[in-house]
Amino acid sequence: MRPTDVDTDRRPFVLVWEVTQACDLACDHCRADAHPERHPRELTTAEGRALLDDAARFADGADTDTEQLVVLSGGDPMKRPDLPELVRHGTDAGCRMTLTPSGTAGLDREALAELHGRGLRRLALSLDGGDAASHDAFRGETGSFETTVRAAEHARELGLPLQVNTTVCADTVEELPAIRDLVRDLGAVLWSVFFLVPVGRGATLDPVPPARAERVMEWLHEVRADAPFAVKTTEAPFYRRVAMQRAREEAEGGPDGPPSGAMERRTGIVAGDGFAFVSHVGDVYPSGFLPEPAGNVRESSVVDIYREADLFRRLRDRDALSGKCGACEFRAVCGGSRSRAYAHTGDPLASDPLCPYVPEGYDGPVPGPAHEPREFTTGD
Repeated sequence: MRPTDVDTDRRPFVLVWEVTQACDLACDHCRADAHPERHPRELTTAEGRALLDDAARFADGADTDTEQLVVLSGGDPMKRPDLPELVRHGTDAGCRMTLTPSGTAGLDREALAELHGRGLRRLALSLDGGDAASHDAFRGETGSFETTVRAAEHARELGLPLQVNTTVCADTVEELPAIRDLVRDLGAVLWSVFFLVPVGRGATLDPVPPARAERVMEWLHEVRADAPFAVKTTEAPFYRRVAMQRAREEAEGGPDGPPSGAMERRTGIVAGDGFAFVSHVGDVYPSGFLPEPAGNVRESSVVDIYREADLFRRLRDRDALSGKCGACEFRAVCGGSRSRAYAHTGDPLASDPLCPYVPEGYDGPVPGPAHEPREFTTGD
């Protein structure tokens, strides 16, 4: 399923359920500020089954015959003993079930085989360094790299498609070329490159400045052209603007703006518009990185919250964006990170401070980088 297959006014392209905040790792960037023990008010198994049944209703009456994509995340979802039951129930309900576990000892071949047998369709693992030293330092756990790579190898043996997630910040950006090579060697089908949003423990990390982020986007566009895996960005939708400009330069000799028809409908997936997040206690957010609740699944249907809540409806109105995001001719295909705008300003409709692009004729405020970044090198 592609984002363009989905009417995001009616359903999210991705629904993430944080099944627990429990985790044995203490990663520097953790949004959930996870800790070892499970929360006593987590959604129960019965409530989780009801949520998955409800999520499957998103696909009712859809223009295309597509399952609802559900990502089980954490913390570490492997901390829930009912995880295989939840995967099976979601699959039987008609959802496409995927999983983002932590790189811990519980992620062994036997556990992955059981989940795959219950209907798991994709495994997403995090790699934030090209070797054990860099990854383990970022994850705060010696042995995490080895465990994660071993799990990736188990997934390949089982025929379970693999996605690799990578956090981009000042501490990890130099690792990207080495991680790219690792993604290729592990046989992943997708590399999801997440640009840091300063929430949770991640608020203590330094992001890459806007000018450097732009260069990383250009490099990712080059990687995508030759890689045997797909590339996408998370919380950095201006990658689509960069890719569009580069493609236009290559085809016509100049970045003259979006192609004809690009503004006719939204195509960028951002918080609240094609994306929704259910917390471990049932609160529904536009994203796990935009902690503004719009309802709770213990009281209302997640379908109704996504479609009708005022916050979600405002986030789906690209004409409601302010600042240079609101003036940008690429707003329909990008939309900016609503989570980062909220983290920096408290306003989810403000400009994304990571994007350096200034629309022609725009004369409003433009946030600048804190310092001149070093050149981004590919390591090739």
